[in-house]
Amino acid sequence: MCGIVGYNGFVDAKEILLKGLEKLEYRGYDSAGIAVHNEEGITVFKEKGRIADLRKAVDEDVVSTVGIGHTRWATHGVPNRRNAHPHQSANGRFTLVHNGVIENYHLLQKAYLKGIQMQSDTDTEVLVQLIELFVKEEGLSTVEAFRKTLSLVHGSYALALLDNEDAGTIYVAKNKSPLLVGVGEDFNVVASDAMAMLQVTDQFIELHDKEIVVVRRDSVEISKLDGRIVERAPYKAELDMSDIEKGTYAHYMLKEMDEQPSVVRKIIQAYELDGELAIDEEILTAINAADRLYIIAAGTSYHSGLVGKAYFEKMAQIPVEVHISSEFGYNMPLLSEKPLFIFLSQSGETADSRQVLVKVKEMGYPALTITNVQGSTLSREADYTLLLHAGPEIAVASTKAYVAQLAVLAVAAYVAGKARGNAIDFDLKQELAIAATAISAIIDSKEEMEQIAEDYLKIARNAFFIGRNLDFCVSLEGALKLKEISYIQAEGFAGGELKHGTIALIEEGTPVFALVTQEQVALNIRGNVKEVVARGANACIIASEGLEEEGDRLVLPHVHPLLTPLVSVVPLQLISYYAALHRRCDVDKPRNLAKSVTVE
Repeated sequence: MCGIVGYNGFVDAKEILLKGLEKLEYRGYDSAGIAVHNEEGITVFKEKGRIADLRKAVDEDVVSTVGIGHTRWATHGVPNRRNAHPHQSANGRFTLVHNGVIENYHLLQKAYLKGIQMQSDTDTEVLVQLIELFVKEEGLSTVEAFRKTLSLVHGSYALALLDNEDAGTIYVAKNKSPLLVGVGEDFNVVASDAMAMLQVTDQFIELHDKEIVVVRRDSVEISKLDGRIVERAPYKAELDMSDIEKGTYAHYMLKEMDEQPSVVRKIIQAYELDGELAIDEEILTAINAADRLYIIAAGTSYHSGLVGKAYFEKMAQIPVEVHISSEFGYNMPLLSEKPLFIFLSQSGETADSRQVLVKVKEMGYPALTITNVQGSTLSREADYTLLLHAGPEIAVASTKAYVAQLAVLAVAAYVAGKARGNAIDFDLKQELAIAATAISAIIDSKEEMEQIAEDYLKIARNAFFIGRNLDFCVSLEGALKLKEISYIQAEGFAGGELKHGTIALIEEGTPVFALVTQEQVALNIRGNVKEVVARGANACIIASEGLEEEGDRLVLPHVHPLLTPLVSVVPLQLISYYAALHRRCDVDKPRNLAKSVTVE
């Protein structure tokens, strides 16, 4: 997810903006920029690459007490300086930064901007050009033009706007994408995350969707799109390091779900070398020297391992077994001649997995740990480590670490397959980027997920999740999420297994969530849905675009069939979250559970 900062005060803004952007680097980005405003006008500095590159491009002689900044991860247009933010209008009067996706930007461009030569490939530029158009041709004020533009927009946005003819103001708006205004003494700031501006203030005003804010040095005025003024007092952000990760979210879990697109993008960055995906050469050699991979994991990590099995077998063509660590350690099967053990663990401290690792090392076999925590026990004691780069995950119910595990497993399998000369007819880097955008679209539809939770789970005492192929793996994770935070009895099944006994539990009103993302078994799983509906089930079908049918409750954006688990799990996470919220459960700290299972 992109990042936004802004400063309107009494000291030079450049360093405050740059430091604020550095605090947002964890989100993942491919370019960055700032715009500062003084008596000579607006000056823009932007660069492809890291904030360190941007620092080199900033002219220290340009002094200004007002400015905005942005870190961008490319969605519309390739990552380059031309597409980096901030973007300016045709005559340079307006300068804008934007987080989110404007879904109807092409329609707006065709309807209003036919005679304007666009300077970028982004959806963002359409907004800034529209604002200038409405000011110039309709005589609107900046706020009026801002408001009219946003009334035409479909999508998500967090925006900060400068007007070259008003050096003392930053115009701000948000819808679905997070944005805050920080309050200081003789200054005010803007940030998409509180930690970006904790350097100057701990007083923040939370903005709500479809609000416009006029931020001056000595005042903050909030209004709705219809012009109604809103009064809202700031709160004090009393944050330690773990609180900083939560920011102003009600729950860690909600924030961590929102971070999933940026996690996938950060993984692409972390495993990119010379424009291609790559992993450490020693790890690659170890994978391709093995005659069988043994994935050892527990809980959510076990579910991601099941998907990882499909990745390695389809892309690298290496046989894979997936085992529950607590079972494997005491009931080890016959092993192949040249095994490689892969340990999946968010924390890297899972005791059940460690006891397997100890035995494996005693037997002289190589081991790879895939974890979120560098320097953790499993990472230290294994021969090799691949990091998830997901950032701290505080909520007990794993969300972004699961998606990160899938992405890293896909990268490892893809790189291994390429090295073995296997025919892989897609660009995983590109497909992961598409998946990240699809996840963003789902996250932007939280209201629908909350309604599904209300419609299907309000009074439910049990629920079933069904799917086939990769959808079965995701159904297991969806059931686990629901049961661990809402305490609703939930089970995931391969669709065809229901009639071998479990269908006896279906009764009038039983919620059944069915995933339809795999074309080769789409008709089969729909047949299973008909079987449970005939016995009274309340079926919720979640289908991929292209496989949907009339009556499906949710249609997911199209992604590569192998990567559907990264996308299809997200609505199940959100549905579980809202089910737990409606039941007033402790979302982040469900009863009887701990984040790191450090005992067997």
